[in-house]
Amino acid sequence: MGEVTADGHHLDLTDAEKVIFRKFRVVASPQALEGLRRTQRVLERAVEDERPIYGVNTGLGKLSTLRIEKNELLSLQRNLVRSHATAVGKPLPEEVVRGILLFRANSLLKGYSGVRAEVVTLLLEMLNREVYPVVPEQGSVGASGDLAPLAHVALVLLGEGKALYRGETLSGAEALRRAGLEPLGELLPKEGLALLNGTACMLALVFLGYVLGWRAFRAGILAAALTFQALRGRTEPLDARIHDLRPHPGQR
Repeated sequence: MGEVTADGHHLDLTDAEKVIFRKFRVVASPQALEGLRRTQRVLERAVEDERPIYGVNTGLGKLSTLRIEKNELLSLQRNLVRSHATAVGKPLPEEVVRGILLFRANSLLKGYSGVRAEVVTLLLEMLNREVYPVVPEQGSVGASGDLAPLAHVALVLLGEGKALYRGETLSGAEALRRAGLEPLGELLPKEGLALLNGTACMLALVFLGYVLGWRAFRAGILAAALTFQALRGRTEPLDARIHDLRPHPGQR
């Protein structure tokens, strides 16, 4: 099995397809992980200084002016995840969930979200060991973030929610245990908000559509070429001199 390195900046379409469809392993760049540790220390100092930071020591939305006491900061993050895990419908396909795990981890590796390296490492290990959170298909418009779908992912990081492991739907805690992983004990300030506030779910769905559409297109071209050959089609219309007269991109 191959391996792809994620650092938040260089993941391309080819690598994403390898990970999502061919199950290449993903490892986080050591430099990116060190960047997470640096930003985490910056956030810790800001929290210690009691600087007001939205969603860290304040409420959210209309409650943004509400100050959260220090002894309630961890509860805020956990409750944020629990309260948003409200998606409904059939579970998303395995490939979509693989995409969600990959794209969310890769985005967090940029180092601007204030999450620990341990959070991203667990996301990637869930991907590598095929622990797939059960994410219902309905509940997000992909606007300010795929809040509901990503909340179902975040629950499994905490050992809550449901996950699929080796074809069996289990509690998040049991799925992690069987895969040899430990859940996060808590989400530190900012981590719940950072996990939810992204569009990895919509990106995974779009990417799946792109890959499957491109495969269908290529298959159609090959089928047309084989049919043309089998029917002994006339090649005169394919003369390069004709197509040189038309300047449209892709004409030849």
